Amino acid sequence: MRRRTFLTASASTAASALTGIRTASAATDRTLRLPAPTGAWPVGTTTRALTDRTRSDPWNGSSTREIALTVFYPATGVRGCQRAPQLAPTAADVFKQLDAGVLHPELPTSGVDWAATLTHSYVDAPALPGRRPTLLYSPAGADPRTVGTSLAEDLASHGYVVITMDHPGEASEVVFPDGRLRTIEISPAVQTDPVQSRLMMDTRFADMRFVLEQLEGPVGVYGHSAGGATAAVSLAHPKVRAAINLEGYLDALDGELYTIAKKPLLLAGTDGFRDARFDRTWSAVMAQGGPVRRVQLSDANHWIWTDYAALAPQLQRAGLMTAAQRAELIGRSACAVPEVRRLVRGFFDLTFRR
Repeated sequence: MRRRTFLTASASTAASALTGIRTASAATDRTLRLPAPTGAWPVGTTTRALTDRTRSDPWNGSSTREIALTVFYPATGVRGCQRAPQLAPTAADVFKQLDAGVLHPELPTSGVDWAATLTHSYVDAPALPGRRPTLLYSPAGADPRTVGTSLAEDLASHGYVVITMDHPGEASEVVFPDGRLRTIEISPAVQTDPVQSRLMMDTRFADMRFVLEQLEGPVGVYGHSAGGATAAVSLAHPKVRAAINLEGYLDALDGELYTIAKKPLLLAGTDGFRDARFDRTWSAVMAQGGPVRRVQLSDANHWIWTDYAALAPQLQRAGLMTAAQRAELIGRSACAVPEVRRLVRGFFDLTFRR
């Protein structure tokens, strides 16, 4: 969770922000590009939805809990397949007003066609045969799974099956495979109320356990911010072999440390987002023993672990983001994308392929 803002929008604020959205972008709006994967394999992608009928949804009152997933995988070829967009048109409309307008004030609210960015993954491309190591990704609080696309694609191009998941009701926008759109419903009280915060994290932990139960074989888990804590806690699951916590606190708002199993764990942070709470909670986990490693990226900030690492420099070059805004979002590093890719892939390569 972020010091400056985890959620500045409640459900009512979100609804207000979305009023009057235009679905068509101006002809002069810029198209941003995600960096190409570096592995040997082309990447296929598909979306799935899973329904947990044993739980109710704490945010909309539904009697079941539905999770949306995107799967990235190495493909045998992509001929005749279409590249997937990073954001579906309905999601892009919300992103323009809510993510850029409220949740991430560094992002411009005009001048960008958020629906035009294409991934480097091809819809329903034939999968490479054989069993592949599986990785599961949980995004930051309020972030959709789509902002973790570039790293997931790169991992898939190197032979991993990568599943990115949303936590509906908490994420700014979630698009399900049938086209349904669900926007944020969680209260901003989650930032300060230990009871609400615990409910949010317990829901995340249960979401992760449910998805893990649907998978076969050993799994690696990684996540950003609140997703990083979710990944670390998931080490307790017998299917999880290793996890990466990308800058997530490892305690609840009341200061109680999460229980972290003694399995391979990478704690990855930045010099721009380091504080006493990180040092206290991460040091406590390391002191418990086990294969835990801590690293820190220089000239970096909290959202360097996401697609913003690739998008922010483009926005700055286009005059749509200042240098100060870029530093606040991702830091000043000139090699953010390859640095993050090498760190994450290197850890999982050691875990799954040694």
